[in-house]
Amino acid sequence: MQESTFVLGIDTCGPTGSVALARLTGESVEIPGQTEMEGRSYSATLLAEISELLARNGVTVRELAGIVVVHGPGSFTGVRIGLGTAKGLAEGAELPVMAVSRLEVLAAKVGTTVAALDAHRHEVFLRVSGAGLEPREMLAGAAELAQFDPAPERIAVCDEAAQTVLKAAWPNAELVWSEPPSAGDALRLCGPRLVAGEHADVAVLDGHYLRRSDAEIFGEAAAAASQHP
Repeated sequence: MQESTFVLGIDTCGPTGSVALARLTGESVEIPGQTEMEGRSYSATLLAEISELLARNGVTVRELAGIVVVHGPGSFTGVRIGLGTAKGLAEGAELPVMAVSRLEVLAAKVGTTVAALDAHRHEVFLRVSGAGLEPREMLAGAAELAQFDPAPERIAVCDEAAQTVLKAAWPNAELVWSEPPSAGDALRLCGPRLVAGEHADVAVLDGHYLRRSDAEIFGEAAAAASQHP
């Protein structure tokens, strides 16, 4: 009988998030447990939910083969909480960490080469890839979307706001609806890759934001205004 390997998954990038545990046996990836969380509760509940998930499955942090963390794009606060927790657990238990884009997870879940997420302000976070092309991820509004010629034919979406922006820009594209990607989806995609040796340098691992925070934007504006009374 083949020995099983366990990997923890964390995704706190969206309005709701999740933590999940994967059991890898050979090429098989099973998700024996996943817990959903509300976005506003991440800072208060994430570590407790991870502890409960592991305890429920009889696994300790030090028995994990590693951690897969979704590091954006999405909520700045959510990304930082999830990434900080993953790095803290990994450094304490000397575990490898693999970071993955939420857009990549969504595209893989649906089976498309293009995926989009709501970025607010009538913009989307967009992932575009295809045969012979390096995947590109960007922040895009109407002006950026209009530059695509031809427009993508099939796009994975999981929220109404992104759907609205894309319908206006690319009326002939097929928008393939999905439930939002979860930590379990990230583990199905990346668990085998992590176990095979693909992981990040935890010391320099950062969030995949695709846009600057409001604090940075408005801070620069305030600084500029103070210099020109």
